Amino acid sequence: METGDVNETLLLTLLILIAALIYSSVGHGGASGYLAAMALFDVAPGVMKPTALVLNLIVASIGTIRFYRAGYFSWHLFWPFAVCSVPCAFLGGAFPLPIAYYKWLIGAVLLFAAWRLALKPTLSPGTATKSIALPLAFALGAGLGLLSGLTGVGGGIFLSPLLLLMNWAGVRQTAALSAAFILVNSAAGLLGHLASVKALPGAIIWWAPTALIGGLIGSELGSRRLPPLAIRRLLAAVLLVAGLKMLFLNSTTTYAPPRPHPSPPTTPQALLPARRGEL
Repeated sequence: METGDVNETLLLTLLILIAALIYSSVGHGGASGYLAAMALFDVAPGVMKPTALVLNLIVASIGTIRFYRAGYFSWHLFWPFAVCSVPCAFLGGAFPLPIAYYKWLIGAVLLFAAWRLALKPTLSPGTATKSIALPLAFALGAGLGLLSGLTGVGGGIFLSPLLLLMNWAGVRQTAALSAAFILVNSAAGLLGHLASVKALPGAIIWWAPTALIGGLIGSELGSRRLPPLAIRRLLAAVLLVAGLKMLFLNSTTTYAPPRPHPSPPTTPQALLPARRGEL
């Protein structure tokens, strides 16, 4: 491996650590952050999707367990969204998008995530004051699940503001629901396209434990009410740059899986030396 490749891998690993730490502090898996980091380093779209889902699974699992043990997870708030999101995430994972469409969709997701992270939270912790309208929850869950499977995000970046703005859950309940929502959708997205796991880069052996460490630290800090506003806005700037890059720039495929070399001819005619007239 060349020195430039090593440096890029180390820098990308550092960005994954930062994304996992920040996102896990608010109950998210960090997929939009991982996608942004990979977009900055021109990772191939076929590699980005499964990599983001795998890292999402790791971080969201930590968040789900911690919030569940803290008593913030509510099954009756979770199931209306999950019941439709899981099969739709499976379908989305099985549907390969053309690279051009994938880049536009990811770019839009990253820009939305940047906008959400740049906003200063104004809602104070509290309990839900409205019951969930089941048909609306089913429809929203289906849409978020499909988007999750198509892009490689868990959907938490979209579910969280919906829960808060619709006044369906308090802040801590929202974090707990988002972590579980991301977990099941990331798993369904991977199951929908198991062949994509073969596209995971070799650097995943560094990125996976890095995301695990970031998730452990971030979820601990989040439980202590660490105000992450300045760091969130810094990450929002990274997401903005990566989203614009995906939308408007043609990138190469640094981490694209290597193509197999063509095998040498094995027919007897091919193995014979060429005749003089054919030279």
